[in-house]
Amino acid sequence: MLRIAICDDETAARDALRFQLEKIIDDETEEIVYEFSSGVNAEKWLRKYPGQIDLLFLDVEMNGMNGMETAEKIRAFDENLLIVFVTGYQDYVFDGYRVGALDYVMKPVGVQRLREVYDRVKHILKERMQKTFIVKNSDGVYRFQYDDIFYFYSDRRLVNLVTVRGIYPFYEKLDVLEEKLGNSFVRIHQRYLVNGKKVLHIGRTSLDILGQDRQLQTLPISRALKETASTKLARMMLADG
Repeated sequence: MLRIAICDDETAARDALRFQLEKIIDDETEEIVYEFSSGVNAEKWLRKYPGQIDLLFLDVEMNGMNGMETAEKIRAFDENLLIVFVTGYQDYVFDGYRVGALDYVMKPVGVQRLREVYDRVKHILKERMQKTFIVKNSDGVYRFQYDDIFYFYSDRRLVNLVTVRGIYPFYEKLDVLEEKLGNSFVRIHQRYLVNGKKVLHIGRTSLDILGQDRQLQTLPISRALKETASTKLARMMLADG
């Protein structure tokens, strides 16, 4: 499923790009989900709903907060969103690399050029989906790359996913998650399942790990799981080093 957004302060430009995109979208699960008329609106919405959009076509020459400034703000909380700049001036092309833009298209956008970008995006997302975790709760559907996840902890019937962007509760059992997520995640306690890549220090009865807002947090290691968990985590830390 590919979810696309367009951000341009000109209605005619948004309509033109949508029209061209609709010519190449041939899968019912792929759609243009949102349109934004300003960089401010796009940044606020994307911050509130992380993982809802896969691809953003972002106009560079917008009034107020331009496309480059918008991209810089988005990158402060989302490193994974695929951004393609839309511009009428060749001069802006190379500036996109400093905000991790995937590509750019020139106005007026042609179908052939758009298809090239579209195929590239689908290839990237296909690879990403192999390490993507989907959360469904009462607020909506969120998608996270494994590298964005710090740890999971259970609280009664709920499991909470902890990321740099916040905490996302959903209904599941840690046992099921442990089996589903594989070797990258290690069970350290009846209530905690951690991303081994985010562990900074292993102690006798606890460990230090990155948490929300990248703040250091200390989590307990249960006596029953200490030997197995410590061995797995130590191997992962040595491999990364």
